[in-house]
Amino acid sequence: MSMTEKDLPSRSPEASPRLTRRGFLALGTISVVTAGAVASRWFNIWAETGENALSAPQAHQAALSGDILLVDIRRPDEWALTGVGEGAITLDMRREDFTEALLAAVQNDTTRPVALICARGVRSRHQSARLTKAGFTRIIDVPEGMLGSGAGPGWIKRELPLRKES
Repeated sequence: MSMTEKDLPSRSPEASPRLTRRGFLALGTISVVTAGAVASRWFNIWAETGENALSAPQAHQAALSGDILLVDIRRPDEWALTGVGEGAITLDMRREDFTEALLAAVQNDTTRPVALICARGVRSRHQSARLTKAGFTRIIDVPEGMLGSGAGPGWIKRELPLRKES
């Protein structure tokens, strides 16, 4: 027995599609997955310390000993809000001359180890790739950042020394 068009239920042209329970659940699932992806990226949940990365305490010690130049690449309002890690210099990554300013800070030595720290390791990871493309050969990431991420609790929660920036 085959169905014909007249056997199908009719639908008036003015009838609007209804969000079914299944559609609502699918929409909710998509929203949760999207929110989770955004949150994991924003908070750097999956960050790991690796070969070109240091924990906050390691970065602090290396900066104090002069083994690295530790650069806080956050914004001035962030520095003022939380303070800056002891041993770090501040260099806002949004500056148009960011690369040139960093070159000046390392006295044009692109082989000098430079560790980048931001709030949660997202910006430092992106800047590390950018600076490597610009010719720096020893860029190190501090993926837990000042506020913590999947790589660790962060500089502040570890109670590492801070200095206030105005």
